[in-house]
Amino acid sequence: MLEMKLDKVFTLMESGPVILVTTHDGHKSNIMTISWTMVMDFTPVFAITTGEWNHSFAALRKIRECVIAIPTVDMLDTVVGIGTCSGTDTNKFAKFKLTALPGKVVKSPLIKECLANIECKVIDIIEKHHIVVLEAVAACFDTARKEKRMVHAVGDGTFIVDGRKIDRRKMMASKLPESLR
Repeated sequence: MLEMKLDKVFTLMESGPVILVTTHDGHKSNIMTISWTMVMDFTPVFAITTGEWNHSFAALRKIRECVIAIPTVDMLDTVVGIGTCSGTDTNKFAKFKLTALPGKVVKSPLIKECLANIECKVIDIIEKHHIVVLEAVAACFDTARKEKRMVHAVGDGTFIVDGRKIDRRKMMASKLPESLR
């Protein structure tokens, strides 16, 4: 085995789905790209890692809500573009020609072009590690959307695209919550 530098080890585990997070600060909406995500349990509780370096963090801290929008592979250039400019001086909805839709529960907008949108409330911020813990309060999925493959960041500027699904639900039935059996 080849020894690996510790500053690159995160690229082995970072490959969760790339998401877009929308916020509304009371005056305007913004979008940020996030690849550091975590499902906390079989409940609708998630965590993202972000902090002061992102323009949207102030809105997350103040308004305590957001939308997790899940893009697909056909949106990759848009996702990267969103992540490489700042909401401080850019209206990302206009620049990337994205359609903001009203949420059912939160003021942060949904993104029509995404496969799914999860409206969330901030339930905790763990400052030491820049972790924002979110609880889903509403969600929708675009069943009519043809492209459903998500994108996963490796962390070095490359991405992995979802492939074939392999079903092992029968083997795992005893470990799955009733709602997934």
